[in-house]
Amino acid sequence: MSDSQKWLALAAFIAAGWLLYLLSPILMPFAIAAALAYLGDPLVDRLETLSWRNWRLSRTLAVIMVFLGIILASTLLLLIVVPTIEYQIGEFINKLSFYLQWLNKSVIPVLQKYLGRGIRPLKAEQLIGLVQTHWQVGGTATERLLESVSHSGVVILGWLMNLILIPVITFYLLRDWDHVMTRTHDLFPRRMATTVTELAQESDTVLAAFLRGQFYVMLIMSAVYSIGLWIIGLDLALLIGMVSGLISFVPYLGLIIGLAMACIAAVLQFQDAIHLVWVLLVFGVGHALEGMWLTPWLVGNKIGLHPVAVIFAILAGGQLFGFLGILLALPVASIVMVLLRHVHDRYTGSGFYSSNTRP
Repeated sequence: MSDSQKWLALAAFIAAGWLLYLLSPILMPFAIAAALAYLGDPLVDRLETLSWRNWRLSRTLAVIMVFLGIILASTLLLLIVVPTIEYQIGEFINKLSFYLQWLNKSVIPVLQKYLGRGIRPLKAEQLIGLVQTHWQVGGTATERLLESVSHSGVVILGWLMNLILIPVITFYLLRDWDHVMTRTHDLFPRRMATTVTELAQESDTVLAAFLRGQFYVMLIMSAVYSIGLWIIGLDLALLIGMVSGLISFVPYLGLIIGLAMACIAAVLQFQDAIHLVWVLLVFGVGHALEGMWLTPWLVGNKIGLHPVAVIFAILAGGQLFGFLGILLALPVASIVMVLLRHVHDRYTGSGFYSSNTRP
């Protein structure tokens, strides 16, 4: 590649990044649809291979079946999870007065005895009023949203368009996914086809491990933590379990935050130490299940992103491109890692690297 071609490629890369930054407000439905299509493509391919009495599913019919399955599963999940979480939070708020009184009578005096008089009793009435006020505001958010349609019609219209565009784009991407991949491959110069194919295959392995494998791990861990905490009788079992599972893509973050939330909730609700042991057992079993079985089976060790790199990628993506950047942060970081690994292998195999080594 000549110097002019290198500068042209660099300019094209910078222009593409700047264009992505400018278009980020409208790219959200396309990013979500692409992720859904990527998750559903293997299932569509598998349905296409099925046959019954010499009759096989067409690509379009397989896409319709997968598409309807995604919509049905998402609808059922929302209808079950959202009302349950709302009920659990409401019950917790109703019992908050009793929890705070117990803290002031039993816990605060002990802390004052050992840590000094700087720790003051909690102002129960003010704290309960603050929590109830915010909960009432959150509980009536839908009504306020509907009332504000006339005042923010453009925003509401944008949300509705996104809700309509996401399934439409997902359907067409699923139907034409293989065709799009083939056309994209054909765009690259033939002298680069072998290298591009190798990098694309490795990137697909990494992305599959993250997008598909980690997605399944998050769902399974949400169910494991929620069921485990529900068995021991924790009121906020579903909320804490869902939060713990959904942020488990950052190593140890879901475990630490979920364990802290569950321990606080268990102390307030049961006011004894034995339930802390049960909470530790639930998260210990869940973490062992994730580390020894789920992650090796569903994700493997293909991603190789350090936890610090994961946190940095998410924060950097959010800072640069907002919520779209958060969605794309880890997939982009995974592809960048593949490219850096390729550059590192080229460098260590070059004469420049070997000429600087000493016996």
